[in-house]
Amino acid sequence: MRKISAVESMLSLPSPLNISIWWSGGSILGMLLGVQLLTGLFLSMHYASDIMLSFDSVIHIMRDVPAGWALRLIHANGASFFFIFLYLHIGRGLYYQSYILQPKTWMVGVTIYLLSMATAFLGYVLPWGQMSFWGATVITNLLSAVPYFGGSLVEWVWGGFSVGQATLNRFFSLHFILPFIMTVFILIHLIFLHDKGSTNPLGHNYHLNKINFHPYFTWKDMVGFVLVLLTLITICCFAPYVLSDPENFIYANPMLTPTHIQPEWYFLFAYAILRSIPSKLGGVIALAMSIFILYFLGIGSMKINIPSSFNLLYQVWFWVLVVNFMLLTWLGACPIENPYLLLAGPLTYLYFFSYPILLSSSWLSFMVLK
Repeated sequence: MRKISAVESMLSLPSPLNISIWWSGGSILGMLLGVQLLTGLFLSMHYASDIMLSFDSVIHIMRDVPAGWALRLIHANGASFFFIFLYLHIGRGLYYQSYILQPKTWMVGVTIYLLSMATAFLGYVLPWGQMSFWGATVITNLLSAVPYFGGSLVEWVWGGFSVGQATLNRFFSLHFILPFIMTVFILIHLIFLHDKGSTNPLGHNYHLNKINFHPYFTWKDMVGFVLVLLTLITICCFAPYVLSDPENFIYANPMLTPTHIQPEWYFLFAYAILRSIPSKLGGVIALAMSIFILYFLGIGSMKINIPSSFNLLYQVWFWVLVVNFMLLTWLGACPIENPYLLLAGPLTYLYFFSYPILLSSSWLSFMVLK
């Protein structure tokens, strides 16, 4: 008998007949990661990880390197596109309760999310602009909240007594290597996914009414690739800095603090949660838990499962969580003053309260229907 190759096995993968366009998010993320790896590789050939040269090396890439402007803009905006589709992918998994049917796939996916956040943060520091420098200073300073070892931990991360040359060197090295580690986790993610097969809008993964992945879904994914790449190229050509901070056009100055320090937009919800807690240690714990709470969905899900399509309580709380996430993102970009701080507190409590409600909604609906 002829051996079936890995590619043939993947193309003939039985896939649910009724999955919608929301299931294309994973393949689009894979495509965007490939774009980031390719553009990042070429950018690294011209980038200088030196605090005296890094800012000028970015200008050199934009002005002197053939097609350097395109590589840099695609890489910078591609990161935002990656997080847009990452949040859509997580949202789809939450709405259709993928964490119940595929807990291993879900938990590996959360790990990929954490690695993506770390990679994006490290990359944001590399241009060595004002917001890059002060963003790195503020975020790394959060480690000082760790009892007993905080101060030493911050100095160890910095490689000195402040953000400087050693910090930039190690951030560049980690930013280069983490995407490849992330690729390994993505392969594990796919192995776990293909072990049980994709879920569908009805909330199950029974091997009924399934068709081959190719050609039905490969062509659907190809259409998604073309649309996303066209949108990315349009943004890069007509509004290349719409998702960037103007402060990053200024060379990093340790003696001049920006009026309003903030991370990139995809971290703003967590930044708003951090600022809403008066205690520094409490804020750091809340910041970490805003991401790590996703792990508990895979661990603590109930055995009773009513698909979200038939669970009104789950649908309501899911959209409450989505609106809450958007409001926290907006508040993270607002100045640290009232009424923004007053609004962030209740929304933080609602954010953390939403997850236990989502976990127990199937049980509550079952009791009501009973």
